[in-house]
Amino acid sequence: MTLTDTAAPASIPAVSAEERAERLTSAGTAWSERIQNAPSSANLTYTVTGEGTGSVASTITAGKHTFTVDEPAALAGDDIAASPVEFALGALISCQIVVYRLYAQNLGIQVDDIRATAEGNLNVKGLFGVDAAVRPGFNDVRLTITVTGPETQERYDELHAAVDAHCPVLDLFANATPVTVDVVKG
Repeated sequence: MTLTDTAAPASIPAVSAEERAERLTSAGTAWSERIQNAPSSANLTYTVTGEGTGSVASTITAGKHTFTVDEPAALAGDDIAASPVEFALGALISCQIVVYRLYAQNLGIQVDDIRATAEGNLNVKGLFGVDAAVRPGFNDVRLTITVTGPETQERYDELHAAVDAHCPVLDLFANATPVTVDVVKG
């Protein structure tokens, strides 16, 4: 199974490079001021809820957004949406794109276009409990980020280093994050 390219939803508005630069600069300035005035405002809590539907699908609500996550038929799903691991890879590349744009603006590095591909290898022996020595998650993930623009490779390497140091979802993949799970009888 691979993460496949699909057309962007029609609801995403076209944004000029100048408008993107203004929005990124404005957001960065606002956050800097907010954190300087109230350091605790830098601590954000995100809450996402989900409910099982269909065979193994989930309806997920994140703020004002709702989306479906499912599995292919081979994993008992109805294949009506991307799988959880595909969403995880999608979260990784979408966060990379955001942080590339943010740091390109901050560092004065021109990026005309950016595309990202993520691939992850997962051995289902871990998922199905066939082999306790096999982890149930990805055993490796590979990213390919393609940037176009007039800069040198060295400048894009500088951008890459800044993004790797500051991308929240890359941090989730690359570093252990404590997770607690409470099961509550309803």
